Amino acid sequence: MQVAAAAARLGEHVRGYPAPVTTPAQHHAAAASTLAARIAGTTDWDVPTPVKEWRARDVVQHLIDWFPGFLANGSDERLDDVDGADPGKAWQSRAAAVQAILDDPARAGSPYKSRMFGTLRLEDAIDRFYTPDIVMHTWDLARATGQDDTMPRDEVRGMFAGMSQMADSIRSSGQFGDQQPVDDDAPLQDRFIAFIGRDPGWRPAA
Repeated sequence: MQVAAAAARLGEHVRGYPAPVTTPAQHHAAAASTLAARIAGTTDWDVPTPVKEWRARDVVQHLIDWFPGFLANGSDERLDDVDGADPGKAWQSRAAAVQAILDDPARAGSPYKSRMFGTLRLEDAIDRFYTPDIVMHTWDLARATGQDDTMPRDEVRGMFAGMSQMADSIRSSGQFGDQQPVDDDAPLQDRFIAFIGRDPGWRPAA
């Protein structure tokens, strides 16, 4: 999602992951493995999610569908099609392909060219646009399936600060829902979730 650009200035360290996260490759690996764990814990792929148009399987499919076009629009990288019939296998394949790019210095350092944002290192483009989307949608899947939906606090803080500066663009992009009601003194994660258009109190029907 392009409007997440300001969300993922990685900084020196993102606390909240099991291992230190200091590079775009480590960031993606940590986020992708967290989502993989939530996928492994999902037993019903047709349950509703906090995004009312989506079922659980649509969360994973979204992350698989949009990123190949993003790469093709600004880089020489191409990703193979992935069959989403089995969300677990699909995510394993897609995450491994992206990680292979990030783990290869030549590929990671190749240019990503955008009319809107100029030229970036490819690893930085992935780190600013794609990895934050994984983090946000991991919350969707976790909340939908009753799993741990705690997000890395430092990452939430960074995303919230960056995206708040782009609130008008975010609202007009159609990529996020409307700001949801939330108390000013609510926990940081709840305020961020409300900002990106989710109800932080949403739970699946019993």
